[in-house]
Amino acid sequence: MTNSWRISTLADRHRALGSKLEDWNGMPTAWTYDKPMIDDYTAIRTKAGLMDVSGLKKVHVTGPAATQVIERATTRNMAKLMPGRAVYACMLNDAGKFIDDCVIYRQGPNNYLVVHGTGLGTEQLTTAGAGRNVAVLFDDNMHDLSLQGPLAVDFLEKHVAGIRNLAYFGHIQTSLFGKPVMISRTGYTGERGYEIFCKGEDAPEIWDRILEEGKEMGIVPVQFGTLDLLRTESYLLFYPGDNSETFPFDDDSTGDTLWELGLDFTVSPNFTGFRGAEEHARLKGKERFKIWGLKLDGDSQPDNGAEVHDGGRRIGVVTQGLASPVNDYTVAIARLPVDYATDGKTVTVRTANGDVSATTHSMPFYDVEKKRRTAKG
Repeated sequence: MTNSWRISTLADRHRALGSKLEDWNGMPTAWTYDKPMIDDYTAIRTKAGLMDVSGLKKVHVTGPAATQVIERATTRNMAKLMPGRAVYACMLNDAGKFIDDCVIYRQGPNNYLVVHGTGLGTEQLTTAGAGRNVAVLFDDNMHDLSLQGPLAVDFLEKHVAGIRNLAYFGHIQTSLFGKPVMISRTGYTGERGYEIFCKGEDAPEIWDRILEEGKEMGIVPVQFGTLDLLRTESYLLFYPGDNSETFPFDDDSTGDTLWELGLDFTVSPNFTGFRGAEEHARLKGKERFKIWGLKLDGDSQPDNGAEVHDGGRRIGVVTQGLASPVNDYTVAIARLPVDYATDGKTVTVRTANGDVSATTHSMPFYDVEKKRRTAKG
């Protein structure tokens, strides 16, 4: 394992399940367990699974200037985000290129929690807060346990009053097994799910209790790498895995626009105060590629980086694939030319088992109308 600088209080639990605790984002992370990853995918799609996503970075932004800092650092206008609600957002550099995504939780009038991945989110917030009446605090004690799947709410309602009434992207301050927690109805799986934010010292007991009491319901511990399978059919991008930082251009510098990634929806209407806003607006219509979906013939899951061809000409690359036994299809996220970002074009994907025919297809592939993740009651 890489010499990680962050501490996971669940490390012993993960080792017991066979994980070698590979580094992710500075924290030892259970990328794999001693079991097939597709089994964990199936558990979350049909029952529920518990995953340790504590490697996500948590940043508190508090003080009279907190809202101004959030609005400078991210693509969202905070005017309509009330306490108890959260929103997905992106962060750009001065060139209008994507550098991170995040979920912003408003916890009070001048109090936000920003949760982000491997990009420059913490640095962006710190820079935006320089010289302002605000505190930007990186919280490495807060752990994040993600309980995802259709039975997640059935388990939690036994312990948390009113959890069925928590709306999608809502969050509450409450307790679980006598421990103080924040529970949000968020996740990265395309299912109805919940994230449980807790103190590091409380995470082991919460982890153990959920798995012990949820075993009869089919709740299982899930390896972190399963997210790649789940996100593929749900159109959830993962920086830098789907970006030019991983698959660089032949003749251009790295860095992708929101228009290219299909994330332009994260810019609040008529909002222009964020870093990179001018360049973001100027780059509309100047896309060099599009992130788009592929449906492949057969059940051979393409490797990341598999080439996409048309008529013998290399036109794109697969960034993540999935062969789903639950939904009986093989699908992929791909980077394709702009004129291929439409349904029904036939292409060829070069897999480990040979060339496979595929058809361009809009995303998401699964729960297209997002009824599962947003279900009420």
